Amino acid sequence: MRLVRRSVSVVVAASLTGMVWTGTGWAEPAWVQIEARPTLDQAQERARDWSTILPAVSGFAMSTGWYAIALGPYADEAEADSQLRVLRGERMIPPDSYVSNGSRFREQFWPTGAAPAPVAEPAAPVAVEPAPVESPAAEAPAAETPAPVETLAESRRLEAALSAATRMEIQSALQWQGFYSSTIDGAFGRGTRASIGAWQQANGYEATGVLASAQQAQLLGTVAAERAALGLTAIDEAEAGIAIELPLGLIEFDHYDAPFVHYRAKDGSGVTVLLISQQGDQNSLFGLYDAMQTLEIVPMVGERKRERASFLLTGQNERIHSYTQVGLSGGLIKGFTLVYPADQADRMARVLEAMKASFRPKGKKALDATLGKPLAVERSALMAGLDQRHPEFARSGFFIAADGAVLTAAAGLQACGRITVEDHLADLAYADEALGLAVLRPQKPLAPAAVAAFQPAEPRPGGEIAVAGFSYPEALSAPVLSFGTLSDVSGLSGEASRARLAVRTLAGDAGGPVLDTTGAVVGMLLPAEATPDKLLPEDLAQALRSFDIVARLTENGYAPAASEPSGSIAAEDIAALAQDMTVRVACWK
Repeated sequence: MRLVRRSVSVVVAASLTGMVWTGTGWAEPAWVQIEARPTLDQAQERARDWSTILPAVSGFAMSTGWYAIALGPYADEAEADSQLRVLRGERMIPPDSYVSNGSRFREQFWPTGAAPAPVAEPAAPVAVEPAPVESPAAEAPAAETPAPVETLAESRRLEAALSAATRMEIQSALQWQGFYSSTIDGAFGRGTRASIGAWQQANGYEATGVLASAQQAQLLGTVAAERAALGLTAIDEAEAGIAIELPLGLIEFDHYDAPFVHYRAKDGSGVTVLLISQQGDQNSLFGLYDAMQTLEIVPMVGERKRERASFLLTGQNERIHSYTQVGLSGGLIKGFTLVYPADQADRMARVLEAMKASFRPKGKKALDATLGKPLAVERSALMAGLDQRHPEFARSGFFIAADGAVLTAAAGLQACGRITVEDHLADLAYADEALGLAVLRPQKPLAPAAVAAFQPAEPRPGGEIAVAGFSYPEALSAPVLSFGTLSDVSGLSGEASRARLAVRTLAGDAGGPVLDTTGAVVGMLLPAEATPDKLLPEDLAQALRSFDIVARLTENGYAPAASEPSGSIAAEDIAALAQDMTVRVACWK
């Protein structure tokens, strides 16, 4: 492989110096003139210097009396202009170099012994006599000729003759191996030189920043072999309207299940891919964002980023890593998920970059729901066919500060391996097991739409109340309001810090706010106590009173807000307020 690559480079370099007499196709050649000198001696000295770093250097006397130094000839002005741009971009030739048609060129003085005219007729074929055949007895074993050592100057000359496509291929190969992160443009500037040097150093070579022929062959050959092993192939998924490169050496098509195209692991690779395609709007996009985070293939630890028309999810644990990107445009939601074993992170990082660079939504088509199951409102229906991650328990909470601090019930939180607030990781900042309250702080600050305001006045029994909570945390992504009355301002056993409610609630409502008719918080719903030897009324619930909540929070450095005196508000306004302040809290092992 290395010998072949080097031979190609030598042939290219040779062709640059012999274009004027290698065929009839060069009837109108062009040159890149790099400088001119007033005397022949000066011009010969400069031509000699240029020949040490560039191929195909020519020198001509000009009709003006000066002596031109030029590169070429090239097939036409377009090819000469292409070389001019590359060499000038790399600062290998003066910035005032230009393309010349040779009309002012006269006698050629460089290379020494060159034909006097810049353009010559094609040479007639030369008959070659066959070499005499010696008898086998006369044959002697040929001595091995050591491979010539390529000097840095030779490497520079061969590199200068590379096409723009080959230069871009080299940059892509350096990027694939993690040494280059800039634009693939074929221009070998400082960034590319530094990347080449880093690759050379990593592979035991002197870091010159210029690839020798054998090094170029090694780099390109290694990357080609790696890509072939992964089977990276451009896929045009017509049903989903997505074009992307996929590692078909590691995965294979499995089935359609709208909004997903499933690719399963191949030959035990442990790699899976989902292509995502559906019609929808921003609400659909946000619903998908929430639902994707319930999947086992999206570990909880990782970046979470949601914007107006896109989202990004990454996840890592000791077993798998995953990456999901999804965008919304023109009523179409499209993206992909890549999942792979944690011990293959280095290799799969290259696959991920190839997928990200090649991903492209196509046309105005989304995956037809008849090919699988359509997108539904319920999370369980949305993710049919995929393993979902379920929390140990889920309950409610509500914002008590502008930085996203959440108040909830304390029971069971100490045993959680992880806690999330609306799918954001949170820490248990404070807990009072005796009183039954806890404060959670999201690891990344949130921006609540509303913060709870606590009722400072003593509530009166018999007043109307509403409990806001996630009654169905696995099915609905919004809180539910349960209406009832305040039965008493003491607990079942006479506890002064508790109040009794006449309202039907479910386990997921625990930790949610209890609101009066003005929208002020008068308490926090407590989890139902286990009473195996007693049968209590279904509409009996207990809440922690706001007075005791405010007192305990204040003692521990929190500053809960007090509500302003106001009259009753409509039920729909209470519902809107509850929607803005109430959050889903989940405990994970």
